[in-house]
Amino acid sequence: MSIDLTTFALLLADSDWGHMDGGWWVVMAIGMVIFWGLVIVGVVWLVRELTGRGGNGLKLRQDPLELLDRRLAEGTISPEDYRERREILGGSAARDDDS
Repeated sequence: MSIDLTTFALLLADSDWGHMDGGWWVVMAIGMVIFWGLVIVGVVWLVRELTGRGGNGLKLRQDPLELLDRRLAEGTISPEDYRERREILGGSAARDDDS
């Protein structure tokens, strides 16, 4: 004969211990622990996702040449388009270094 947590909490809540309106404080305490546990788990998950530590988080800033190389490898741009864009990026990088 097994009693789950909900049934146990309700049995405690219905017992009259002569104070605090029965045992409903037990149910409220369990509910509060569950609520704050979910809030903490949600905050930790959100922080991990925003900082990119959630496993496969994206880098906040990618190198344009790495992005271009990846797009060529994936086949989303043609080799001619790759060469043209690489030339443009290489020229803009050289101009930025001169200033």
